[in-house]
Amino acid sequence: MLHFNRALFVYNQAAGEEDTQLKLSQTLHVFAQAVDELIVLNTSSEKQLQQACVTYSDQVDLLIILGGDGTVHTCINSIAPLATRPIIAILPGGTSNDFSRALGIPQPLHDAATSILNGSIIKTDIGKVGEHYFMNFWGTGLVTDTSENIKSDEKKRFGSISYMLSTLRTLNQTKPFRYKLQSADTELEGEAILLFVLNGRFIGTTELPIASLSPIDGKLDVLIVRDSNLAAFRELFALQNPTVKNEQLIELEYIQVTSLEIMQPISNKVDMDGEIYEETAQKITVLPGHLRMIHVNTS
Repeated sequence: MLHFNRALFVYNQAAGEEDTQLKLSQTLHVFAQAVDELIVLNTSSEKQLQQACVTYSDQVDLLIILGGDGTVHTCINSIAPLATRPIIAILPGGTSNDFSRALGIPQPLHDAATSILNGSIIKTDIGKVGEHYFMNFWGTGLVTDTSENIKSDEKKRFGSISYMLSTLRTLNQTKPFRYKLQSADTELEGEAILLFVLNGRFIGTTELPIASLSPIDGKLDVLIVRDSNLAAFRELFALQNPTVKNEQLIELEYIQVTSLEIMQPISNKVDMDGEIYEETAQKITVLPGHLRMIHVNTS
């Protein structure tokens, strides 16, 4: 079992007091057994969350994040630029919890806490876009439109299914856009409805069937979908075979990169780990092994 001298357990009260208290009751006592000094902080705003991460980054061995993908995104963007960064553990407290899934963490909270303390500390890649960072994905096109079309009442009632409902609503509304991308090895251009730069394996709780996707390989995976037809889905599932090459694909483009220059589009909104940004960045790079995170071996 892992053991730590000092840890910060941070969560956001915005999830609702009753729900939050239940989550705390399922997890805090587990970590208390493995941490000599456990500091518990409730933050009520994004700014407070950022300040907490920065303040304690060089004072604790472990940062425990209880929250969804948005909370994780805020914490990662606070920690990533710093010279001293603690080990990070993610407790899945949101709707999708996509990157916790990529780390093999069980979704029931008590199981997650127990598994984390029996997990392994691994150096994990992150993506950098300008002054921002992402753990799971950067995307534009259909993914951004879907995020903006999610209805708050559906998200509250149906949880992760709300993403599927929003996708179905959005498919016929999304307009194709021109793309032009350049990496060290290749240049791609054409028309698409969706552009992903991936580090994690899950989007809206759904695991992408791409054999080479990994947050610890020092690479980002670029997936471009030209159309939402059946042929595109067939090609996507064909990527389960690691021998499939980009040249064999018609409805998709798929390559791995360490950096990516984006010439087009330059004005689309983008989605990073579920957070919407107004402008398409010019360059995306991977920072190999930049963060130490706790991974649960599921094999």
